Amino acid sequence: MRQDSPDSRKALLIWGALAIVYVVWGSTYLAIMITIETIPPLLSGAVRFVTAALVLGVAVWLLKGRSAFRMTWREAGGAALVGLLLLNGGNGMVAVAEQHISSGVAALLVASTPLWLVVFRILFRDRPQVLTLVGVLIGFGGVAVLSLSGGSDVADGSGIVIILLASLSWAAGSFLASRIPMPANPFSASTVEMAAGGVGLALTAAVMGERLDVAAVSTRSWTALVYLIMIGSLIGFTAYAWLLGNAPISLVSTYAYVNPVVAVVLGALVLSEPITGSMVAAGVVIVIGVALVVSTERRRRPEPVPEPEPAPA
Repeated sequence: MRQDSPDSRKALLIWGALAIVYVVWGSTYLAIMITIETIPPLLSGAVRFVTAALVLGVAVWLLKGRSAFRMTWREAGGAALVGLLLLNGGNGMVAVAEQHISSGVAALLVASTPLWLVVFRILFRDRPQVLTLVGVLIGFGGVAVLSLSGGSDVADGSGIVIILLASLSWAAGSFLASRIPMPANPFSASTVEMAAGGVGLALTAAVMGERLDVAAVSTRSWTALVYLIMIGSLIGFTAYAWLLGNAPISLVSTYAYVNPVVAVVLGALVLSEPITGSMVAAGVVIVIGVALVVSTERRRRPEPVPEPEPAPA
């Protein structure tokens, strides 16, 4: 019993963190849509992640001390690169795309992320199990249906292309995070990633000519932005960063299948976004894919990973 208890506790932590990522990130598509009603998309991301990095960094410093941020230049650079791919490339393009497509359609199209992860794994000779590959391909079949149909009357080709590029960037960051030098403390790594991503978004916004008119920002958008910072970034992103070092990547990637269900429901309830037959069909296919991937990965024994430092209380 005692020998099994550490594994049992870790399994509970993994599934608890997955539940957070499933629900919280499913809701962020709606929050992004509300935020960009009156705040430019790239600037909203810059504010979100720079603020979250400052809050998390101070919390880690106070609770863990200076030692938590001891890292080599290679580790810091690795975290910065991952942050740019995940947040500047991935999250930033999601916000831009939601100017052209509904939040539910955006979330459904992000389900292409596991396909890119499998492609990366094959290129690096890390072949997934056959059932995992089948599950990912089934899920991507739903994405294909949605991409070809447009999903709703509020989707256009440019938004679909941008979302698929965002998925590719996010998958690249997720893949590299477990294969390049990274800070030992996952929360310090998250701080560096969000800081780099936030600065990258600010620079990209400047290049794209975005300007923030504070007087024109609605209370509704400010509230959504605060939600993105406190819940979407500090809680959701940190849980995801921890999962990348403690669970099989194919299992972690299943968030891309569950998030759309949450996002579609919230978009319909809060913003009255249409739910079309093609969206329902795609959602059913995606759920089938995630069920196959999860069941396969649960039977797979994860490779040994370093024990993470305790999370700040």
